[in-house]
Amino acid sequence: MHLSIFFFLLLWAQALTLKNLNYSVPEEQGPGTVIGNIAKDARLGLEQIGQGGQGKKANFRVLENSAPHLIDVDPQSGLLYTKQRIDRETLCKRNPKCQLSMEVFANDKEICMIKIDIQDINDNSPVFPSDQIDIDISENALPGTRFPLTSAHDPDAGENGLKTYQITRDDYNLFSLEVKSRGDGTKFPELVIQRPLDREERSHHTLILSATDGGEYPRSGTLQINVKVIDSNDNSPVFDQSSYVVEIPENSPPGKVLIDLNATDPDEGNNGQVVYSFSGYAPERIRELFSIDSRTGVIKIQGEIDYEESSVIEIDVQAKDLGPNPIPGHCKVTVKVLDRNDNWPSIGFVSVRQGAISEAAPPGTVIALVRVTDKDSGRNGQLQCRVLGNVPFKLEENYDNFYTVVTDRPLDREVQDEYNVTIVAKDNGIPPLNSTKSFTVKILDENDNVPRFTKSVYLLQIPENNIPGEYLGSVLAHDPDLGQNGTVYYSIINSNVSGGDVNTYVNVNAANGAIYAVRSFNYEQIKYFDFKVLAKDAGSPHLESNATVRISVLDVNDNIPVIVLPLLQNDTAEIHVPRNVGVGYIVTTVRAVDNDYGESGRLTYEISDGNEEHLFEIDPVTGEVRTAHPFWDDVSPIVELIIRVSDHGKPTLTAAARLIIKASNGRPPDGLPHMKDNQNWDMSLPLIVTLSIISIMLLAAMVTIAIKCKRENKEIRTYNCRIAEYSHPQLGKGKKKKINKNDIMLVQSEVEERDAMNVMNVVSSPSLATSPMYFDYQTRLPLSSPRSEVMYLKPTANNLSVPQSHVGCHTSFTGPVTSTTDTPTNRMSIIQ
Repeated sequence: MHLSIFFFLLLWAQALTLKNLNYSVPEEQGPGTVIGNIAKDARLGLEQIGQGGQGKKANFRVLENSAPHLIDVDPQSGLLYTKQRIDRETLCKRNPKCQLSMEVFANDKEICMIKIDIQDINDNSPVFPSDQIDIDISENALPGTRFPLTSAHDPDAGENGLKTYQITRDDYNLFSLEVKSRGDGTKFPELVIQRPLDREERSHHTLILSATDGGEYPRSGTLQINVKVIDSNDNSPVFDQSSYVVEIPENSPPGKVLIDLNATDPDEGNNGQVVYSFSGYAPERIRELFSIDSRTGVIKIQGEIDYEESSVIEIDVQAKDLGPNPIPGHCKVTVKVLDRNDNWPSIGFVSVRQGAISEAAPPGTVIALVRVTDKDSGRNGQLQCRVLGNVPFKLEENYDNFYTVVTDRPLDREVQDEYNVTIVAKDNGIPPLNSTKSFTVKILDENDNVPRFTKSVYLLQIPENNIPGEYLGSVLAHDPDLGQNGTVYYSIINSNVSGGDVNTYVNVNAANGAIYAVRSFNYEQIKYFDFKVLAKDAGSPHLESNATVRISVLDVNDNIPVIVLPLLQNDTAEIHVPRNVGVGYIVTTVRAVDNDYGESGRLTYEISDGNEEHLFEIDPVTGEVRTAHPFWDDVSPIVELIIRVSDHGKPTLTAAARLIIKASNGRPPDGLPHMKDNQNWDMSLPLIVTLSIISIMLLAAMVTIAIKCKRENKEIRTYNCRIAEYSHPQLGKGKKKKINKNDIMLVQSEVEERDAMNVMNVVSSPSLATSPMYFDYQTRLPLSSPRSEVMYLKPTANNLSVPQSHVGCHTSFTGPVTSTTDTPTNRMSIIQ
């Protein structure tokens, strides 16, 4: 899911640019006519278009189409084509610029703004409203008198539109034609009298008015004008001005007076009574928007005036009298419509991101494409757009009223997981008009938050002698992320506590951070220890943090006081006290130890029994037992005291000892302080002396053993051993002399003398010289061989003599060795 969102962000990030494509197509083209190739003209990557399995498949999505019934885009190839015949005159009427627009989202990357100009062809001829018209002209009409004629209409535009008029079949050159233009560019003809008319000479004239367009192959239309020359009505109505210009705001209410026209006729009676009306060729739209009072000439508004429909309106008005054969007077009223800020800005979402946006999206990520328009013009149509509120989004203006909504700063789902983005568009009119439109943006969670412990150090306490598995406390880490990103797992970081693995002391529940004891703690062995707990989320990648936990072991009064002095047997000690020692004599000192600490280790001594006569007393702090009665021995020569030692823990633990105090006839030892004033004996001194003596004895034993081992482990050597065994001449009697260490000496072998000095022969000492037997041991053997090894000695000739130079090898060797003829053949074994 995260990967797809990443690619979606990538596509949107590339859609920041818009491309403008302009096409033109002649009107009257049939269905299926290809106008253009968007993929090619927008220069999209060819690898994405029509390449089969290579690259991403091309797609084109129409976002907006001004004429969906006329044009469309193929969603795969990107070809822009017509759906049916396009008639420019039907589509755009009299608008000189006929244009279609389309917005296409190509390949989810490019937004193409397409404009298609519909080219006009000369397929329409100028047409008059009717085939013929009748005009009555008085024979008294002066040359130069003008009579407006009806205009022809050519729906074609530009050069193909109406270009000129001309009059034919004027056999007597009595009339001429003058072509004039209105403010909107349309042309209209006026019939002008060139020469005086004479009804008696000719009462009817037939003229042909031709209208011609400007196409390459001109088209024309004709109108027959029937002129009837009538008897004269001497004067015609005359307007104050031939033309008037009036300004009026759009949306003016119906009934409002536009202008009050005035035409005068100097004739009297009906010949001088003026009637007002719109010219016979005035468009129907004029009659819908305005009304004219035939008697007063007041023109009023009766329809809705819209600046956006037409900014200039021209009204042709005529005035004629009621006399016979009237000659009308004409004037033109030009109405300039003033734009009012009557159109609200329009906001349209061309495209909005589907789904949530990742909180890791960088600033500038596109969220939506917006188009804002206002039908008003000028300042009324100038727009200011912004994003409402303090949200991490902003508008970036592109062109042609297009805006992109992008992220303005980093997003944080943990701060806010959803935004309602409101676009405000305000124009510059007076008063300004504004519009709003909203859409929702949801923020997708990312693993961007490290689990955070509520404390940096957790202090947990547990009394000693706890049960293994007992709950000690909990650690808690918060991760504001969602789902797996916010799921926290706990573990203990490996470390050592008093030389052991911390996991043999405590463990932690991975799911909830509960800490349990693995073993029972002893305050006297460990008072506290620290370890670190790791909190790691399940996101990818993992984020982690740690906190320190200190376990304090609380001392419990679990050690009973132990009496070490005096030495007890079966909790009893017998003490002899000389008679007549007086009061305050220290009989003994009771000393106890308690491994507990604090109040649990503070001891108090007391005599709990056997002191009913108050013969003795004990110091509750030091434990010194003193005589309290000068003649205690007379009262009771043998006293049994029960000494109780109590600690101050909760609950209190006690130990007791029985002291049998006997009176003796001896004197107290010399120099022994026995009075309370000068007693300063420390009973720990004997313990120290005893331990010192034992240590010295152990050291001496170790030194002795080391010296003995050193003597036996001699340097390793290689030698030949010749052993002469001496036996008594009476060998047959069965008595043999035991060979000892002093009976063997080492001499150098004759053969090996010249080779190496490290090979020795073993020969008998002088005490064995009477009948020596030589044994040649040919195997090399280290001197440090164990005594359990067996050496086999081979008898050899006994005619060897010890060189004089080797006499010094043994101090007891003083005489020469004589050779013998005895050659034993048997083998002997000697245990070394």
